[in-house]
Amino acid sequence: MHVLPYLVAAWVFLAGAYGLATSRNLIHAVGCLSVCQAATYVLLLAVGYRDGATAPVFSDMAPGTRPVVDPVVQALALTDVVVGATVTALLLALVVQVAKRHGTVDPDELTELRG
Repeated sequence: MHVLPYLVAAWVFLAGAYGLATSRNLIHAVGCLSVCQAATYVLLLAVGYRDGATAPVFSDMAPGTRPVVDPVVQALALTDVVVGATVTALLLALVVQVAKRHGTVDPDELTELRG
């Protein structure tokens, strides 16, 4: 098993987390959270990869004659993409509402939201 895809996924996640921690703009924070979400795509692709494997379609061959990739990981990756797009859209809609109500997207200026 190669370790490079796992290192790439960790690097992408840490880059997004660093941007999220240092962000002074809510839109930038949503973008950084989306980058963190992209690290999970790389991780799922790394988990489901097999050398020399083909797509899991058995119309032209008998099952077990050659290696195939795991279709569950492919389904999880597609679900992850849909959930990531939905969460990003919801967060951007919330940022628009915060900007309308408070007139700013700077988290330090949103004093009404502090507990």
